[in-house]
Amino acid sequence: MFSLRDYMPHTLFGRALIIIVAPLVLVELVAGFVFYDRVWDTVTRRLANGVAGDIGLVVQSFARFPDPDNRQWALNAVDRLTSVHATLEEGAILANTGPEIGSGVLERLLVNALRERVHRPFLLDVWSHPRDVTIKVQLADGVLHVRTPRERLFISTVYVFLLWMVGSSLVFFAIASVFMRNQVRPIRRLAAAAEEFGKGRDDADFRPYGSAEVRQAAAAFIVMRERIRRHVAQRTEMLAGVSHDLRTPLTRMKLELAMLGDTPAAAGLKSDVADMERMVESYLAFVRGEGEEQPEDTDLAALLDEIAAVARREGHAVALTVEGDLILSLRPHAMKRSLSNLIANACRHAAQVAIQAARRGRSVEIVIDDDGPGIPPESREEVFKPFFRLDASRNPTTGGVGLGLTIARDMVRGHGGDIQLIESPLGGLRARIKLPV
Repeated sequence: MFSLRDYMPHTLFGRALIIIVAPLVLVELVAGFVFYDRVWDTVTRRLANGVAGDIGLVVQSFARFPDPDNRQWALNAVDRLTSVHATLEEGAILANTGPEIGSGVLERLLVNALRERVHRPFLLDVWSHPRDVTIKVQLADGVLHVRTPRERLFISTVYVFLLWMVGSSLVFFAIASVFMRNQVRPIRRLAAAAEEFGKGRDDADFRPYGSAEVRQAAAAFIVMRERIRRHVAQRTEMLAGVSHDLRTPLTRMKLELAMLGDTPAAAGLKSDVADMERMVESYLAFVRGEGEEQPEDTDLAALLDEIAAVARREGHAVALTVEGDLILSLRPHAMKRSLSNLIANACRHAAQVAIQAARRGRSVEIVIDDDGPGIPPESREEVFKPFFRLDASRNPTTGGVGLGLTIARDMVRGHGGDIQLIESPLGGLRARIKLPV
């Protein structure tokens, strides 16, 4: 079905130009139509009637005063007073072809005028001569050859009007383009700053400028950015205190257990303390997020190779394929933790793991395939929720505490990307990570 939206520009700059230019084009079309229909057509008709009247006057004078002296006087008078040059070819006969009527307005109007005022057979030649129009009229005793300048039948102001209208439109369009580009630039700058902030990159040079509405939006963005930074800073400071408060009693418990020796009761308590430390570290890593780490140019291929090498040393079969050089602005430790969580999760449940990384348009795609049992489609979004586990027993030895995938997606989204879980060609699960370039 036809939709005007499909043919409209998608950018604010293009739509604003259409809003400005469309009325201008409409006004000029109406003005051109009115000029052509009411002015140019009327003036051309009157000019054609004038030329045809002059020729009709010569024809009528020849019929009224047939002697040679009067005819010559009439030819001289019309040549001198009307800029119509006429000669008589006695005894000649016109070819029986009738007047040649072209598709132009000039030919049509001139033919009609000659038919109304001359009342004799004639031939019309408008285009053979660049400056003159030739008309041949059949008389009783010969052919009257008439040549008149084209300027008598055509007003040059038509071209002047059209050039003025088109030229002024182009100048107006250029001015409107420059003006709208300057108005759209602050909006693009604000969008770029928001995108950079969403990727975890700070644009220190961003300042509000432009129209009042754009300045207001930019100021609101700056306030929002500062609030988010304060929230992250307060959360980090709180977590530093929580980390210290939790680890201190755990350390005392470990010392007391070490003093008890290798008794069966102590062994069980040591296992519980180790689980508590692991869970506390997982909770802190989830809430801490990316911390204060700054983005830097990172070789993604080297990072993946390092993670795959660690998995191989632990006895897992991991294949890695990287296409081309993949240098991205990343927080290397945060990205390493995210990818390590995904690869470790695949290695925990599968015998074969395949990793592929390549550039796809304006993004880099990392694919992690495994041949494990996979995840049911209805649970593939649920597993990203904090503390959600497919194993309802919540036993850390069988699947952690349910924060690995949550941390992985949180850190990838902090880089402006995302993670998607789908079915793998190997039969298990595929984790697809997309990172903007």
